[in-house]
Amino acid sequence: MADQLYLRYYSGHVGSYGHEFIEFEISGNRLRFALNTNYRNEGLIRREMHLSQAVLDEFKRIVAESEIVKEDDANWPKKNVVGRQELEVMLPPYHISFETAKIGSLVDVQNSDDPEGLRVFYYLVQDLKILVYSLISLHFKIKPTN
Repeated sequence: MADQLYLRYYSGHVGSYGHEFIEFEISGNRLRFALNTNYRNEGLIRREMHLSQAVLDEFKRIVAESEIVKEDDANWPKKNVVGRQELEVMLPPYHISFETAKIGSLVDVQNSDDPEGLRVFYYLVQDLKILVYSLISLHFKIKPTN
């Protein structure tokens, strides 16, 4: 496959419950997911699954239609004590990587130095997370939160 997808998303912080994070990675046809929270003594949840070509094509479509490759994170909020988010996408011919502070709501997006670019990032991440959560809830008896 010439248009092999690699995608990694991470969002996390260190707080009163320790290092809490969500991370997922798509490499080849494999999705790996990790969620760590010590709230209510839950601990680390890891899941892995293989994706069909149709699901991979949907991830590619979401990324391509977002036009995230046109954005630059230079003017986005830097990681801070609230936490950080990272997104890396490799979908030839593009290989992009972003890092920014955690976004609590669209108000944070609007108050940034690059609201248009950060809005693209915000909605892309929401779309990716909801697809990953849907796949997990279909295949496993857990309800991911965050």
